[in-house]
Amino acid sequence: WCRWAAELDRPERVAAMPPPAPRPPLAARPRELSVTEIQTLVHDPYALYAGKILGLQPLDPIDADPGAAERGTLVHRALERFVSRYPDGLPDDALGELLEIGRGVFAPLAAWPSLQAFWWPRFERIAAWFLDWEAARRDGLAGLRAEVKGSLVLDAPAGAFTLRAKADRLELAPDGAVTVIDYKTGALPPSAAVELGSAPQLPLEAAIAAAGGFAGLEAAAPESLAFLRLTGGEPAGEWKAVRAEAAPLAQQALDGLAQLIAAYDDPGTAYPALAPGGPASRFDPYGHLARVAEWATTTAGEESA
Repeated sequence: WCRWAAELDRPERVAAMPPPAPRPPLAARPRELSVTEIQTLVHDPYALYAGKILGLQPLDPIDADPGAAERGTLVHRALERFVSRYPDGLPDDALGELLEIGRGVFAPLAAWPSLQAFWWPRFERIAAWFLDWEAARRDGLAGLRAEVKGSLVLDAPAGAFTLRAKADRLELAPDGAVTVIDYKTGALPPSAAVELGSAPQLPLEAAIAAAGGFAGLEAAAPESLAFLRLTGGEPAGEWKAVRAEAAPLAQQALDGLAQLIAAYDDPGTAYPALAPGGPASRFDPYGHLARVAEWATTTAGEESA
């Protein structure tokens, strides 16, 4: 009798769960994305589907401490305010000015004394390194802009598509060329990822600059792309330029974006949980919705007894 009872719940076959592949109607698909959202679309289309189309946003854990993302935001905000306040030249007491701005930005951390005790000394080291770098970097520049918003409208099969960006730093050379710089407080993407298009943020920002899409700036030929890594460790900062030429990378990224948008303008194109051949994200707030644990270790369509 026990065996008969067990047999009542035994299915005839067990099939592996396939990855989700939602295909929303064209009317629901976004016609405007930021450069960072484009990168999400490249690596994890399902995450963009869940966030932009379904409008599902992850909730922060109750009473959670600030993390690496918040620390990066504070560092960005302090540098943005400093550069915006002194775009044409550094003040006499540049370090004192930057630290004063930083104290205001980091003030909310007073509620987390242990974090402030750890993060503030790192910011002090970042500030000293940044100003040494800044003093040498500004020689020969014709202009400097921080946190500049821009956009570019592309023709696509389903209608106009708008690409948005907020560049951390744009440096203008005397000949009118522009260097696009992204501040990073975490790991840098490999140069190969930028060159091959899997990390398209900087090249797409360069394409916007080339089209004159940044507010208050005329069209400027991209001269170079670079990352400024600011950790406050040893060393406190690091300058890393992308090896490949900026102008071809910008055009390549723009061409790739046009193909990507055209593909998603086809209602038959799905938003899979992981792009074919793409790396899994370390932080995936939508992985549980995509039921990644149910299919990630199996092959879609595989059946087991």
